[in-house]
Formats: sequence, structure tokens, C-alpha cells
Amino acid sequence: MHYLWRAVDQYGDVLDGLVQSRRNTKAAKRFFRKLLKGLCYGPRVIVTDRLGSYGAAEREILPGVEHRQSRYLNNRCEVSHQPTRRRERHMRRFKSVRHAQQFLSIHTPIHNHFQLRRHRLSASEYRAARNRAFNSWRDVTGAALLG
Repeated sequence: MHYLWRAVDQYGDVLDGLVQSRRNTKAAKRFFRKLLKGLCYGPRVIVTDRLGSYGAAEREILPGVEHRQSRYLNNRCEVSHQPTRRRERHMRRFKSVRHAQQFLSIHTPIHNHFQLRRHRLSASEYRAARNRAFNSWRDVTGAALLG
């Protein structure tokens, strides 16, 4: 059994994910270091579940950051697991931990790119944002050249 560690920002975009076999302080420190290496800014507040290893790792790596532990504040992160779990079921599980980590590192930015905040946009804004997302996807993948 392995655990999926995931960091989500205030808008629901997934910042980073890490698959690990343990949920201890050493694993939490590794996840925080990996997360901070990729960010251009330091977090102001961290929201986690009530696992004790988060607090121990946060005190050592992020001493000046407010740490909130609540089972209700953590819902944004719990909901962000749904697309990954849906895809995992469709693929009939991952074959290895390495495959799962590789999939997550690729799937996350793509999902963030196409996940639009529909409830905050009018219909015309949503269509325009969706067109921009698909146009940039076509530019990156070269799909326009094939058609």
C-alpha cells in the first residue's frame, strides 16, 4: 500500500504530488522539500489533516508558516484526488509505484490546464477560456499539423 501526498493551492490547482510507502515525519519532510523546491513563493498557511507527522515536519522545514489541522478545511485537497482516482480505475490500477509517480507528474499539469472554474465564469468567458486551453494544447502537441 502506498500513499499519495498532494499539495493544492487556494484555487484548487494541484501544485505537486508524491507517492510514498509511509506516512511518517521523514516522508512529510521529503514531500515539503519537494514542494518548496518547485514553488516560486513560500506559503502563508498550510492546511492538513490531523496526522502528527505534518506538524513535526512543518515545525522543522517551515517554522514561520501558520499550520491549520482540521478535517473540514482539508476538503479541497481531498476533492482534488477524484480525477486521479477516476483515471486510476479506468487504467485498472497502476502497475508500479514508479508508474504512478510518472503518471501523476504528467497528469496534474494537464488537468490543471483544462480545469476551468465554470462557476466563476459567464458562458462567453468559459467558451473563450476553453478555446484558449485547447489552442495552446494543439500548439504544444502539434495536433494542428496532423489535421
